[in-house]
Amino acid sequence: METTSLASIFLALVFVLALIGLFGLVLKRFGPGAGLPVRRRADRRLGIVEVLPLDARRRLVLVKRDGVEHLLLLGMGDDRVVETHINPPPAPPETPSFPTALTQAGKTGQPAP
Repeated sequence: METTSLASIFLALVFVLALIGLFGLVLKRFGPGAGLPVRRRADRRLGIVEVLPLDARRRLVLVKRDGVEHLLLLGMGDDRVVETHINPPPAPPETPSFPTALTQAGKTGQPAP
């Protein structure tokens, strides 16, 4: 093969790859779902708290919506709501930081927890 034919093949390959990239950008900008608002992570109302696989086909999923949890059994085309309106457990008490615990221990004369 001549050098000119190799160069033309290479340029054709670069041109095709550029067209694919341009098509991807246009599809991302104007494609399906382009005008939908995207919620930031802090503003999300729906989330999966935990997933527990029961066997190869079924799993329990704990879903949180607007601060309320719902337990779902998914699998085999037979999805069921096991429990609904579950209040999440209270947050564990916050442990003091080391400087705070050190200051408190110095004031009371007792060892820090």
